[in-house]
Amino acid sequence: MIWQDLVFLVGSVFSIVFLAPTLTDRTARVPLGTSLPSAALGVVYGASFYSMGMAFSASGSFVTGILWAAIAALRSPSVTLGLFDRVPAFETLRSD
Repeated sequence: MIWQDLVFLVGSVFSIVFLAPTLTDRTARVPLGTSLPSAALGVVYGASFYSMGMAFSASGSFVTGILWAAIAALRSPSVTLGLFDRVPAFETLRSD
């Protein structure tokens, strides 16, 4: 393992720690213009790190990308309103 792998992993862990509360905050609203590009970048960075043999960095970036995708699905005003209306399981997540 190279030291750069750990540095990128630490950065991803910080991102995960600071983003996780957004998923639990029912009042949080994150625009799709923020969450979708961030999710895509996390996945692309993960694939790039994996192709360079940096497994820890790849894992951290993939998890960060998945977290951003979950934020896009659950905390975007335009998506969540539609999901709440169509999927009964999301009723418990409604903030109003």
